[in-house]
Amino acid sequence: MKIDVLTLFPGMFAGPLDESIIRRARDNGILELGIHNLRDYTHDRHKTVDDKPFGGGPGMLLKPEPIFGAVEHLANDQTRVILLTPGGRTFRQEIARELATYSHLLLVCGSYEGFDERVREQLADDEISIGDFVLTNGALPAMIVIDTVTRLLPGVLGDDESARDESFSHGLLEYPHYTRPAEFRGWKVPDILLSGHHAEIAKWRAQQARERTLKKRPDLLNETGPKTECD
Repeated sequence: MKIDVLTLFPGMFAGPLDESIIRRARDNGILELGIHNLRDYTHDRHKTVDDKPFGGGPGMLLKPEPIFGAVEHLANDQTRVILLTPGGRTFRQEIARELATYSHLLLVCGSYEGFDERVREQLADDEISIGDFVLTNGALPAMIVIDTVTRLLPGVLGDDESARDESFSHGLLEYPHYTRPAEFRGWKVPDILLSGHHAEIAKWRAQQARERTLKKRPDLLNETGPKTECD
Protein backbone atom coordinates (compact mmCIF):
# COMPACT_ATOMS: atom_id res chain seq x y z
CA MET A 1 0.00 0.00 0.00
CA LYS A 2 1.01 3.59 -0.65
CA ILE A 3 -0.06 6.39 1.69
CA ASP A 4 0.68 10.03 0.94
CA VAL A 5 0.04 12.79 3.47
CA LEU A 6 -0.46 16.45 2.62
CA THR A 7 0.21 18.67 5.62
CA LEU A 8 1.48 22.05 6.76
CA PHE A 9 3.55 20.37 9.45
CA PRO A 10 5.63 17.54 7.97
CA GLY A 11 8.02 17.65 10.92
CA MET A 12 5.31 16.27 13.20
CA PHE A 13 5.50 12.93 11.39
CA ALA A 14 9.20 12.35 12.09
CA GLY A 15 9.54 9.90 14.95
CA PRO A 16 6.09 8.32 15.38
CA LEU A 17 6.15 6.77 11.91
CA ASP A 18 9.83 5.79 12.10
CA GLU A 19 9.39 3.31 14.94
CA SER A 20 7.85 -0.07 15.75
CA ILE A 21 5.38 -1.75 13.40
CA ILE A 22 5.17 1.17 10.96
CA ARG A 23 8.93 1.21 10.56
CA ARG A 24 9.02 -2.54 9.89
CA ALA A 25 6.21 -2.27 7.36
CA ARG A 26 8.14 0.45 5.54
CA ASP A 27 11.43 -1.44 5.70
CA ASN A 28 9.75 -4.58 4.36
CA GLY A 29 8.15 -2.76 1.44
CA ILE A 30 4.59 -3.37 2.65
CA LEU A 31 3.95 0.34 3.20
CA GLU A 32 5.24 3.18 1.04
CA LEU A 33 4.79 6.44 2.92
CA GLY A 34 5.20 9.97 1.59
CA ILE A 35 4.89 13.17 3.65
CA HIS A 36 4.36 16.33 1.58
CA ASN A 37 4.39 19.99 2.63
CA LEU A 38 1.37 21.86 1.30
CA ARG A 39 3.47 25.03 0.98
CA ASP A 40 5.50 23.34 -1.75
CA TYR A 41 2.45 23.60 -4.00
CA THR A 42 1.96 27.36 -3.67
CA HIS A 43 2.94 29.83 -6.40
CA ASP A 44 3.59 33.09 -4.56
CA ARG A 45 6.75 34.20 -2.81
CA HIS A 46 5.06 34.09 0.60
CA LYS A 47 3.90 30.48 0.08
CA THR A 48 0.39 31.45 1.09
CA VAL A 49 -1.93 28.55 1.95
CA ASP A 50 -4.76 30.34 3.76
CA ASP A 51 -7.03 33.36 3.47
CA LYS A 52 -10.01 35.02 5.15
CA PRO A 53 -13.45 33.50 4.55
CA PHE A 54 -15.91 35.33 2.32
CA GLY A 55 -18.79 36.70 4.35
CA GLY A 56 -16.61 37.31 7.39
CA GLY A 57 -16.08 35.24 10.50
CA PRO A 58 -13.15 34.25 12.68
CA GLY A 59 -10.01 32.46 11.56
CA MET A 60 -8.61 31.54 8.20
CA LEU A 61 -9.43 28.88 5.62
CA LEU A 62 -7.11 26.69 3.58
CA LYS A 63 -7.14 27.98 0.01
CA PRO A 64 -8.16 25.67 -2.83
CA GLU A 65 -5.27 26.36 -5.24
CA PRO A 66 -2.40 24.61 -3.42
CA ILE A 67 -4.57 21.67 -2.38
CA PHE A 68 -5.88 21.11 -5.89
CA GLY A 69 -2.34 21.39 -7.25
CA ALA A 70 -0.98 18.91 -4.74
CA VAL A 71 -3.77 16.36 -5.15
CA GLU A 72 -3.57 16.53 -8.94
CA HIS A 73 0.17 15.94 -8.73
CA LEU A 74 0.07 13.09 -6.21
CA ALA A 75 -3.14 11.23 -7.08
CA ASN A 76 -3.97 8.70 -9.78
CA ASP A 77 -7.03 6.72 -10.81
CA GLN A 78 -6.58 4.36 -7.84
CA THR A 79 -6.22 7.06 -5.18
CA ARG A 80 -8.67 7.52 -2.33
CA VAL A 81 -8.49 11.21 -1.28
CA ILE A 82 -9.42 11.64 2.38
CA LEU A 83 -9.81 14.88 4.32
CA LEU A 84 -8.95 14.76 8.03
CA THR A 85 -11.56 17.08 9.49
CA PRO A 86 -13.92 17.28 12.50
CA GLY A 87 -16.85 17.16 10.07
CA GLY A 88 -15.97 13.70 8.76
CA ARG A 89 -17.41 10.31 9.67
CA THR A 90 -16.03 9.04 12.97
CA PHE A 91 -13.08 6.71 12.48
CA ARG A 92 -13.73 3.14 13.58
CA GLN A 93 -12.16 -0.25 13.07
CA GLU A 94 -14.52 -1.14 10.24
CA ILE A 95 -13.48 2.02 8.41
CA ALA A 96 -9.84 1.05 8.89
CA ARG A 97 -10.59 -2.35 7.34
CA GLU A 98 -12.29 -0.60 4.44
CA LEU A 99 -9.34 1.73 3.85
CA ALA A 100 -6.88 -1.17 4.01
CA THR A 101 -8.40 -2.53 0.79
CA TYR A 102 -7.22 0.46 -1.26
CA SER A 103 -3.83 0.56 -2.95
CA HIS A 104 -3.30 4.30 -2.47
CA LEU A 105 -4.57 6.71 0.18
CA LEU A 106 -3.96 10.44 0.08
CA LEU A 107 -4.61 11.99 3.49
CA VAL A 108 -5.15 15.75 3.44
CA CYS A 109 -4.68 17.31 6.88
CA GLY A 110 -7.00 20.12 7.86
CA SER A 111 -5.78 23.24 9.63
CA TYR A 112 -7.01 26.66 10.75
CA GLU A 113 -10.81 26.83 10.30
CA GLY A 114 -10.81 24.07 7.70
CA PHE A 115 -11.03 23.79 3.94
CA ASP A 116 -12.52 25.91 1.21
CA GLU A 117 -15.77 24.07 0.46
CA ARG A 118 -14.69 23.44 -3.14
CA VAL A 119 -12.03 21.08 -1.82
CA ARG A 120 -14.74 18.97 -0.16
CA GLU A 121 -17.05 19.11 -3.15
CA GLN A 122 -14.61 18.50 -5.98
CA LEU A 123 -11.59 16.61 -4.55
CA ALA A 124 -12.55 14.56 -1.53
CA ASP A 125 -13.64 10.93 -1.75
CA ASP A 126 -14.09 10.72 2.00
CA GLU A 127 -13.85 12.77 5.20
CA ILE A 128 -12.72 11.30 8.52
CA SER A 129 -12.75 12.54 12.10
CA ILE A 130 -11.10 10.71 15.00
CA GLY A 131 -13.61 12.01 17.53
CA ASP A 132 -15.81 14.82 18.77
CA PHE A 133 -13.06 17.22 19.77
CA VAL A 134 -10.91 19.82 18.04
CA LEU A 135 -7.16 19.48 17.47
CA THR A 136 -4.66 22.06 16.27
CA ASN A 137 -4.42 20.39 12.86
CA GLY A 138 -4.94 17.07 11.10
CA ALA A 139 -1.45 15.64 11.57
CA LEU A 140 -2.27 13.51 14.62
CA PRO A 141 -5.46 12.11 13.05
CA ALA A 142 -3.46 11.22 9.94
CA MET A 143 -0.94 9.31 12.05
CA ILE A 144 -3.74 7.42 13.77
CA VAL A 145 -5.28 6.43 10.44
CA ILE A 146 -1.87 5.33 9.10
CA ASP A 147 -1.11 3.23 12.18
CA THR A 148 -4.54 1.59 12.30
CA VAL A 149 -4.66 0.80 8.59
CA THR A 150 -1.06 -0.39 8.31
CA ARG A 151 -1.39 -3.05 10.99
CA LEU A 152 -4.25 -4.58 8.98
CA LEU A 153 -2.09 -5.11 5.89
CA PRO A 154 -1.08 -8.74 5.25
CA GLY A 155 2.36 -9.53 6.61
CA VAL A 156 2.70 -6.49 8.86
CA LEU A 157 2.05 -8.21 12.20
CA GLY A 158 3.76 -11.48 11.32
CA ASP A 159 0.68 -13.41 12.45
CA ASP A 160 -2.35 -12.09 10.56
CA GLU A 161 -4.64 -13.70 13.15
CA SER A 162 -3.52 -10.96 15.58
CA ALA A 163 -5.41 -8.32 13.64
CA ARG A 164 -8.53 -10.46 13.38
CA ASP A 165 -8.75 -11.27 17.07
CA GLU A 166 -8.49 -8.02 19.02
CA SER A 167 -10.72 -5.25 20.32
CA PHE A 168 -13.46 -4.13 17.90
CA SER A 169 -12.62 -6.87 15.39
CA HIS A 170 -15.85 -8.71 16.27
CA GLY A 171 -17.84 -5.70 17.42
CA LEU A 172 -16.72 -6.30 21.01
CA LEU A 173 -13.89 -5.32 23.29
CA GLU A 174 -11.20 -7.94 23.60
CA TYR A 175 -11.34 -10.61 26.31
CA PRO A 176 -8.82 -10.63 29.22
CA HIS A 177 -5.32 -11.98 28.62
CA TYR A 178 -2.89 -13.58 31.05
CA THR A 179 0.71 -14.77 30.86
CA ARG A 180 3.28 -16.34 33.18
CA PRO A 181 3.49 -16.65 36.13
CA ALA A 182 0.24 -18.52 36.73
CA GLU A 183 0.07 -16.91 40.16
CA PHE A 184 1.33 -13.41 40.99
CA ARG A 185 1.00 -11.90 44.47
CA GLY A 186 -1.83 -14.28 45.18
CA TRP A 187 -3.73 -13.44 41.98
CA LYS A 188 -4.25 -16.54 39.88
CA VAL A 189 -4.88 -17.05 36.20
CA PRO A 190 -8.41 -18.46 35.65
CA ASP A 191 -8.34 -22.25 35.73
CA ILE A 192 -10.05 -22.53 32.36
CA LEU A 193 -7.03 -21.02 30.61
CA LEU A 194 -4.79 -23.71 32.10
CA SER A 195 -7.14 -26.56 31.22
CA GLY A 196 -6.08 -27.17 27.62
CA HIS A 197 -9.75 -27.45 26.56
CA HIS A 198 -9.71 -25.11 23.58
CA ALA A 199 -13.44 -25.18 22.89
CA GLU A 200 -14.22 -24.27 26.50
CA ILE A 201 -11.53 -21.56 26.42
CA ALA A 202 -13.12 -20.08 23.31
CA LYS A 203 -16.53 -20.03 25.03
CA TRP A 204 -15.03 -18.38 28.14
CA ARG A 205 -13.32 -15.74 26.04
CA ALA A 206 -16.53 -14.99 24.14
CA GLN A 207 -18.41 -14.59 27.40
CA GLN A 208 -15.70 -12.37 28.88
CA ALA A 209 -15.60 -10.19 25.77
CA ARG A 210 -19.36 -9.74 25.90
CA GLU A 211 -19.33 -8.91 29.63
CA ARG A 212 -16.45 -6.46 29.28
CA THR A 213 -18.18 -4.71 26.38
CA LEU A 214 -21.48 -4.52 28.27
CA LYS A 215 -19.70 -2.94 31.25
CA LYS A 216 -17.36 -0.52 29.46
CA ARG A 217 -18.85 0.11 26.01
CA PRO A 218 -22.53 -0.90 25.91
CA ASP A 219 -22.94 1.37 22.88
CA LEU A 220 -21.05 -1.21 20.82
CA LEU A 221 -23.64 -3.84 21.62
CA ASN A 222 -26.44 -1.43 20.73
CA GLU A 223 -24.84 -0.66 17.36
CA THR A 224 -23.67 -4.09 16.27
CA GLY A 225 -25.75 -6.54 18.26
CA PRO A 226 -24.45 -9.04 20.81
CA LYS A 227 -21.84 -10.74 18.66
CA THR A 228 -19.45 -13.24 20.18
CA GLU A 229 -16.03 -14.50 19.19
CA CYS A 230 -17.75 -17.58 17.79
CA ASP A 231 -20.34 -15.76 15.64
